[in-house]
Amino acid sequence: MKIAFTASDKPGAKSVMQGLVAQYGNVDAGDADVIVPIGGDGFMLRTLRRHMSLVKRGLPVFGMNRGTIGFLMNRMDTDDLPDRIAAAKQATVSPLKMDAVSAGGQVSELAFNEVSLFRQTQQAAHIRVSVDGLVRLEHLMADGVLVATPAGSTAYNLSAHGPVIPLGADVLALTPISAFRPRRWRGALLPNTAQVRLDVLEPERRPVSASADNQEIRHVEQVFIAQDMATTITLLFDADHGLDEKILREQFST
Repeated sequence: MKIAFTASDKPGAKSVMQGLVAQYGNVDAGDADVIVPIGGDGFMLRTLRRHMSLVKRGLPVFGMNRGTIGFLMNRMDTDDLPDRIAAAKQATVSPLKMDAVSAGGQVSELAFNEVSLFRQTQQAAHIRVSVDGLVRLEHLMADGVLVATPAGSTAYNLSAHGPVIPLGADVLALTPISAFRPRRWRGALLPNTAQVRLDVLEPERRPVSASADNQEIRHVEQVFIAQDMATTITLLFDADHGLDEKILREQFST
């Protein structure tokens, strides 16, 4: 098995990688059967972005946790790694595509967890929410709002009191962040075919940034969000610790 190892700057990640390379060898990602990032969830997302052309063509990714949470990663165990990878359970996910429009033009990014809008100053954000061309919420006053995938529903979305979505449910979470008006609005579940448009009201007085996972664009005026069905990636998880099981377990955590 040809493995491409890569490691974050987290304490110990580089040294773990050195030991794995000595044990199993290392190849460039373009020649690999699998990519093994060593770090946390943020490093996993950066690895996917860095090697997007390869993972879009089907190169699987088996993460090993040396971060804080490691929801998208597997346990750190250096023994029998090729056998673990061969027996791993596949999780196929499609990212969100974000088109963010500002005075400087339009920027497009992919997000595997969520696309989030957030106020840049002490002023609350004022946002109009449209779904599939229809205005569903004329005026949301909040710290922000986000759209999350099932894989990302246990991340920022869950911290914002959004729903945990089982993998394969074919829905997206639309979740407000500290909504002030309407105070009782808790968000919505949307089909994964939905086209979401978020218009920033009073963008000069109340500036808003948009983030696709960890890629931020400042001073946005409009943001369009839809799931990119044409892009799929394969994440590998230990057979007894699959992504679907992790997501399900979160619904019973206390």
